[in-house]
Amino acid sequence: MPETLQPDPKRWTALIFIAIAQLMVVLDATVVNIALPSAQRALHISDGNKQWVVTAYTLAFGGLLLFGGRISDLWGRRNAFIIGLFGFAAASALGGAAANQGMLFGARALQGMFGALLAPAALSLLAVMFTDAKERAKAFGIYGAIAGAGAAVGLILGGVLTQYLNWRWALFVNIAFAVIAAIGALAYIREPEQGRNRDRLDIPGVVLASAGLVSLVYGFSRAQSDGWKAGMTLGLFVASAVLLVAFAVVESRVQAPLLPLRVVTERNRGGVYLSLGLAVIAMFGLFLFLTFYLQIVMGYSALKSGFAFLPMVGGMIVGSTQIGTRLMLRVRPRYLMAPGFLVAAIGMAILAQIRVDSSYAAVLLPGLILMGLGMGTAFMPAMSMATHGVRPEDAGVASAMVNTSQQVGGSIGTALLNTLAASATTSWIGSHLKNSADLKNQLFVHKAAVHGYVVAIWWGMGILLLSAILAFVLVNAEVQNSSEHVEGADADLAVPVIAH
Repeated sequence: MPETLQPDPKRWTALIFIAIAQLMVVLDATVVNIALPSAQRALHISDGNKQWVVTAYTLAFGGLLLFGGRISDLWGRRNAFIIGLFGFAAASALGGAAANQGMLFGARALQGMFGALLAPAALSLLAVMFTDAKERAKAFGIYGAIAGAGAAVGLILGGVLTQYLNWRWALFVNIAFAVIAAIGALAYIREPEQGRNRDRLDIPGVVLASAGLVSLVYGFSRAQSDGWKAGMTLGLFVASAVLLVAFAVVESRVQAPLLPLRVVTERNRGGVYLSLGLAVIAMFGLFLFLTFYLQIVMGYSALKSGFAFLPMVGGMIVGSTQIGTRLMLRVRPRYLMAPGFLVAAIGMAILAQIRVDSSYAAVLLPGLILMGLGMGTAFMPAMSMATHGVRPEDAGVASAMVNTSQQVGGSIGTALLNTLAASATTSWIGSHLKNSADLKNQLFVHKAAVHGYVVAIWWGMGILLLSAILAFVLVNAEVQNSSEHVEGADADLAVPVIAH
């Protein structure tokens, strides 16, 4: 029997640099969203093409995550992490220096590619470096807080950079994050050699998974711009379904699959991927509508609207590092995830009370705090359970699956809830319009927009309730208080996670 590996003495220092890298990847999307109007004006990007600043990134990131996770299992997570950081920094520099729209779109796609290598490597490094249950709970609490709060922090940072410097700094700022994280990784990150997966790369699996996920994410992007019934939208969804079914068939038959089906068919991991993906649909949709509401209806500046999200960030940090970390060693994960999603849903129900003249302190503040507390509490065990019971050679691809569920959830959330809001706004105008002068009345237009936001937020609340139910029903792991029995024979080389 191989002797038990001693924990890495530099693991807590290493966590700082893993967290910096994760923060960079998560906040990148919202930093760029805030800077987008300025970039559009500077590079003369048409309204029809501006979505590509976001879509080029999400397509590459969402489409290549499984491939990135498998590469990190093959090359080693530390190597994949460092290459991902340097690549992300170079792509950010290219985007910040963009002289035209094509250069910016290409740089964003490159950021997505390197992000797809970096994100699963970061999470799986935590899985193999923290082996003690109590330490693991703390490490994932910190990681979960950053994963949850990063998008909201991005709104603030994007506002500061755009307002006081210019839009290019929303991309250049990544270079500082990446260089600091890479220097720290070279000095402090070590990983056990036993976890490598030396099997040949499953090329058909890579092609089918990447094409299927790209079709799915792009389908939702086209639904937002062209409508759900457009030929291109429907064609992309059909293509995605065919490709992903073909991927599942191939994975069940090849000797060394890109995504071993055991990773997703295990009940707890499957429950985490599904419930977390749905919760992210609601959360990303909420960011979108509240940003519009604060800036267009309430008249907040980009910077002020970023700061308006701070109570949610605070709630996430408390939920993740205090509630989640303290209770994870005492209660079963579903008793954190399901109530967490439920509290977030209550926060959404409060936020659905917004009106044209709502008070920030009376409606937005309590709603955002509850949303943050709930999501932070639920994110923490969800991140830890992403690698629940996996064989060590599957840690990278299991980590990639939780990133994939979040990335696809974010893309779906933005498109789905935006479409629901637009249709509710149109229908409100149809039933309240008395004459054409109403359309020039700012109060009338704002009331119509707020009605659309409210309908979408209620849908988001319903999705969070569904997340809570799925987490409670599917996640049945025991309390995380020891290293668990894992799939396969060699338990001594296992990634230690939640007991069952």
